[in-house]
Amino acid sequence: MIKVFFENDADLVKLYWDPIFKAVFTKSTPESRIALGDLLSSILDREVEVLAVVANEPPIENTRDKQIRYDVNCRFSTGEYANVEITVYPDNHEPKRLEYYGARLHASQPLKGKDISYRDIKETFQISIIVNNFLYPDDVMIHRFEYYDKVNGISLGGCSNIIVIELSKLGNVVSKSLDETTPIEDWAYFVLYCADKERRTRINQILERREGIAMAAQTLLTISQDEEERARLISEYKFIMDLQSKMVDARREGHAEGHTEGCDERNSYIVSKMLRDGVNIEIISKYTGLTLDEIVQIGIFQN
Repeated sequence: MIKVFFENDADLVKLYWDPIFKAVFTKSTPESRIALGDLLSSILDREVEVLAVVANEPPIENTRDKQIRYDVNCRFSTGEYANVEITVYPDNHEPKRLEYYGARLHASQPLKGKDISYRDIKETFQISIIVNNFLYPDDVMIHRFEYYDKVNGISLGGCSNIIVIELSKLGNVVSKSLDETTPIEDWAYFVLYCADKERRTRINQILERREGIAMAAQTLLTISQDEEERARLISEYKFIMDLQSKMVDARREGHAEGHTEGCDERNSYIVSKMLRDGVNIEIISKYTGLTLDEIVQIGIFQN
């Protein structure tokens, strides 16, 4: 097991920033692959081996584009698919968005070929890690959803799964000793607090006992110490947050002035500018709340 230790004064980037999260878990290194496998094993509460990190769109040569555009989308050695994403400030429609992308992930499985039937459909897991806000009115950190007949207590097939992890509900875990915590609780603590200098003692204790988390920590250290990569990833995070802020301001101004059309026009202007700048439409959808069809229509209209 590798030994990783965070110095008390080490200046680390926040793992829960979207570009950093993607960079840590999609690098073509053994450390990154082992870390991703351990994270998924902890979430699913069973051992999984990540066979491949799969692109959501055709491969892109530019590494920067890869880190912006790829979700952490992967295939297990046993054939199942998982998509993992992290969201700092989810919108109110986040559960519906999760259901939509969970359905897309499930329906994207290859079923072509004369020797393939529906029995070959594998499980899929749409996994969302939420940093701030609450999606569900309880103190449970992990919610697991599947198609289910709640009246008769029967699962439809158990193949389509949506898992939501709310880091804002980590309070009960903080009070536990490390002997009492589960692997996913240790991962949740690390993701949320790894850059917090006041919590280095517990973080380092976690790194001693969890090899998968230590692998992620090693990659995070490399990124944090590489000034050029660190600056680029922080810049990408700033771009995402600036974009989100502009869309929120546009909506608020439209409501405050009582001019929904004005708000829609400004939203369309921002989206069209993003399209011209080459921003992927799924990224635009994630941070604006617009559907893919609405974004495409704006692009057609502007052209």
